[in-house]
Amino acid sequence: MARDKTTTNAVEILHRRLLKGDPVREAGVEAERVNAQVARLIYELRTESGMSQKELAELIGTTQSVISRLEDADYEGHSLSVLSRIAKAMNQKLTVVMTTEDPVAGVLRYTFKTLVQNLRRKSGLTIDDLAKKTGLDHGELLAMERIDGYRPTPLSLHSLAEFYDIPTQKFAELAGAIRTVPESLREHASRFAANSASFSGLSGEEKKLLDEFVGFLKTNTG
Repeated sequence: MARDKTTTNAVEILHRRLLKGDPVREAGVEAERVNAQVARLIYELRTESGMSQKELAELIGTTQSVISRLEDADYEGHSLSVLSRIAKAMNQKLTVVMTTEDPVAGVLRYTFKTLVQNLRRKSGLTIDDLAKKTGLDHGELLAMERIDGYRPTPLSLHSLAEFYDIPTQKFAELAGAIRTVPESLREHASRFAANSASFSGLSGEEKKLLDEFVGFLKTNTG
């Protein structure tokens, strides 16, 4: 684990040396991150719906080449009007999220995203399966797993927490719905986030880590 810590520190050092204090470079890196997230989300929504780029293009009144560009992480021409048309074509809801930069909150929200993704994978469920079992919107479940900083509705948090038998308050604290978070939860969340990966499958060690974190969420009240 020491190797991971060293790597993380090295990334932080490079960030301070090359980016921190340079608003232009920091803004550029953030823009690239957002572009990559949007491109991945469009691709995953399209492929999960079983549509080709050409079929999606026809639905929203554009060309296959436009869809191809939208799914390119380097593309910078995303617009709300186009994204709204894509969301409507795939029966999804477009949500815009703006958040202030808070490292602690960022770790908690990343933990929430990883937690709900790994809980679903451990249960052997697809997002469609989970949507049917919980009655939640497919698009919102997808956003919880794929979009940094996405804030689910209180009802969605409650339904998901109830399905996994985890206290709703803990889900709400991780998702950023509650500002005051116990120090113990911050520490456990940081440890879980640092040692979890977003892969299609969970290793034995990752399952153990998930079980330990879920156990903490269910038993810890402070």
